[in-house]
Amino acid sequence: MATLKKEIPVTAGAAPVWHALRDFSAVHTKVAPGFLTGLEMDRGDRVLTFFNGMVARERLVTLDDENCRLVYAVIEGQASHYNAAVQVFPEGAGSRIVWTIDLLPDELAPAIGMLMDAAAIAMKKTLATA
Repeated sequence: MATLKKEIPVTAGAAPVWHALRDFSAVHTKVAPGFLTGLEMDRGDRVLTFFNGMVARERLVTLDDENCRLVYAVIEGQASHYNAAVQVFPEGAGSRIVWTIDLLPDELAPAIGMLMDAAAIAMKKTLATA
């Protein structure tokens, strides 16, 4: 199983960054606009449209306010397994987002890694003003 990890420093504090990240139904506007171009909620799942036209259905697994941690799974798509955790940590006057994805098959890792890099740019820019 491939594990991808991205650490994203953000100039905004942990509380406002977590407030944006924890809103499962607004990631396309509060976290990564431009990278994500659409979101529809369907029976509790979010159906995301990405900048490249790709669509993914994600299911919320855990929302942990105490630890500022959100876990979701992609339940439809090319991956036979896709589980991700996003966690916010205070860091000085700002914060740090740690985003980890466990993925099968391993062959998808390079493409997902490139998407994570693009998402991180959008997240850092958007969350700087959270």
